Amino acid sequence: MVKQEIDRRHTSPQKYHRRDLLSQVLEDMDEENFMNKDMTIHLVLLVLIVKGESISTSLRKSQVVNEILRIENPASGLLRRVVKALLVIYCTHLVRKWKNPSCNGVLPPGSMGLPLIGETLHLIIPSYSLDLHPFIKKRIQRLACGICLFNLFLPGISNFRFGPIFRTNILGRPVVVSTDPELNHLILQQEGKLVEMWYLDTFSKLFNQEGESRTSAVGVIHKYIRSLSLTHFGVETLKKGLLPEIEDMIKKTLQMWSTQESIEVKYGSAVMVFNYIAKHMFGYDDSENTSEDKISEKFTKISEFLMSIPLNIPGTTYHKCLKDREKATKFLKDKLEERRNSPDMYRGDLLDQVIADLNKEDKEKFLSDDFIITVIFGLLFAGFESVSKILTLTLKLLADHPSVLQELIAEHEGILKNRRNSDPVLTWDEYKSMTFTLQVINESLRLGNGAPGLLRRALKDIEFKGFTIPAGWIIMAVTSASHLNPDVYKDPLAFNPARWKDMDPYLVSKNFMPFSGGTRQCAGAEFSKLLMATFLHVLLTKYEWTRIKGGRVVQGPMLGFRDGFHVKFSPNHN
Repeated sequence: MVKQEIDRRHTSPQKYHRRDLLSQVLEDMDEENFMNKDMTIHLVLLVLIVKGESISTSLRKSQVVNEILRIENPASGLLRRVVKALLVIYCTHLVRKWKNPSCNGVLPPGSMGLPLIGETLHLIIPSYSLDLHPFIKKRIQRLACGICLFNLFLPGISNFRFGPIFRTNILGRPVVVSTDPELNHLILQQEGKLVEMWYLDTFSKLFNQEGESRTSAVGVIHKYIRSLSLTHFGVETLKKGLLPEIEDMIKKTLQMWSTQESIEVKYGSAVMVFNYIAKHMFGYDDSENTSEDKISEKFTKISEFLMSIPLNIPGTTYHKCLKDREKATKFLKDKLEERRNSPDMYRGDLLDQVIADLNKEDKEKFLSDDFIITVIFGLLFAGFESVSKILTLTLKLLADHPSVLQELIAEHEGILKNRRNSDPVLTWDEYKSMTFTLQVINESLRLGNGAPGLLRRALKDIEFKGFTIPAGWIIMAVTSASHLNPDVYKDPLAFNPARWKDMDPYLVSKNFMPFSGGTRQCAGAEFSKLLMATFLHVLLTKYEWTRIKGGRVVQGPMLGFRDGFHVKFSPNHN
């Protein structure tokens, strides 16, 4: 192939006016006589390959390498061995560079895994426990003395135990994983200074987290989104009108569930929460759509593909995820245009507010239709996905702990008995009086870590406890490690809501972050807790429920339930 290209250029030089590296090689060949033509060309091309430069506009590097390795003339036998040796040396150099990244200080201990994929496979192996994922737990445990001595004699056997801060590589990205509460607190408080918010490639592309108007940016963009969330889902809004709406929605949902043989709780609660949030944000009515057109179906499918490899090839899960996102985005764009072109549809909801903001003459520069669609998309997803997982886990844990369930039932029956009037609507004061209910929810939040950690990207080199985290590296703050810290929570894997009765508020503030932390504290935290408490109130006072099948917890690494969690709901006629 290489020789054919050379012959074409010698035969018709007038056709090749381009000045690529192969042309320069041929000119030099005409002037040199101390080496034969084949050896000179192959040696020069080899140097160009190793340097990583472009060889020819007509030849790919892979073609040239294959041609070199197929040389048959006797004069080049030695050259062929030299080529192979140099390629081995070059590949070895790349592997050593992968395993030992450059750093201006001392990197945390750890392993970068295999080239290109790193240790991704270790992270996505399912774990059937609420404990820290084995990928993290095995690497932060201290070595036993016997193991240390064992490794002195067999150093090739690695036990992957590096301490609370270690380095790794996930999907080709260098990552520092931290279970150190001090470092985690530092990076959560220093967003915009030392670190910035970061997402996996799958998540980033799915939620359009690129460019200056990305919704994860700090400053005025973050303030706008937080203000928007608090205006429509904050404490004051909950007090003024959302609580009775939420209770009514839950009553209708449970009544519908009670007519079916069983309900897969994770899916059913996800649809319930999604439909309510969508209705409150832009007037969505799920009953107006056929099963194929239900937008909730698209969103629940998207949540299943977050940890997929970002290969946009037909047939892959990621490709299906992007297709569902396109349909969901189109639906939201149509809603925006419909409301914008019909002022008589004004409802005073979130969609009306963002349209008014878009129409202002002095509107913020980041505001655009695409930005608003991304915000609504993100708020919808964050709302239903997190609440549905914790609600499902709570029912599963209650089914496993009958004594806790009975104490919870007693609290809610007490609320009904203590009502001074016949008004069946739950009040804000009654919600705040659900002491044990909120302890149950806190315990579920502590155990049910939806993701392995919070991701940030270092904006500059970060020095901490003798280690250096290089600029550009990803930091995974494993906040769930604090939730399972035996020094703070006795018997941390036990479901024990009573532990919250005597918890030190200071310890809780430092070791309980179910809704993130720092400037990224979730604006919908109170909404989520109120919705779960109200669901439990309606369920325990008006219905009986029986576990049918499923409920096995799985982390892969996102929290899920193997075979779902299927429950039969029946009206309580007592």
